[in-house]
Amino acid sequence: MSTFPDLIRSYLAGIETMKQAVAGMSREQLLAKPVPGTWSTLEVVAHIADFEPVLAERMKRIISHDRPLLFVADENLFAATLGYHDRDVAEELDLIETTRKQMGRILKGLPVEAASRVGIHTYKGLVTLEAVLTSAVNHIPHHVKFIEAKRAALKR
Repeated sequence: MSTFPDLIRSYLAGIETMKQAVAGMSREQLLAKPVPGTWSTLEVVAHIADFEPVLAERMKRIISHDRPLLFVADENLFAATLGYHDRDVAEELDLIETTRKQMGRILKGLPVEAASRVGIHTYKGLVTLEAVLTSAVNHIPHHVKFIEAKRAALKR
């Protein structure tokens, strides 16, 4: 089991993982859908960029409020309505980096016991700061696997 400081380090390491996953890809490759029924790489990056602030806001509310309500966000509605193919990958990566760096500074300033603070998620129920941070830590590696599959399919 990871310690709270380990989770923070992993959270910050996700920035480089995301950048490396899309490094050197052309706009055409970013927009391609070589794996049927899945998002393009740009859609994946835009999804992550849209959910980084959502996850950061949840963590901030848990840190600053007593048992705050944390609203669900529908990734499919975001993807269908927020113009993912019109996005600029560099801007999306900058947003991911800026959000994680700011949140990382906030998290590093907390006492370890803050990890057990809780919020009430509208779908999941009671969640700790540690659980939301763990979800954020796992989000990028989860999606990088799909980007890697797309890159491999493009080389065939």
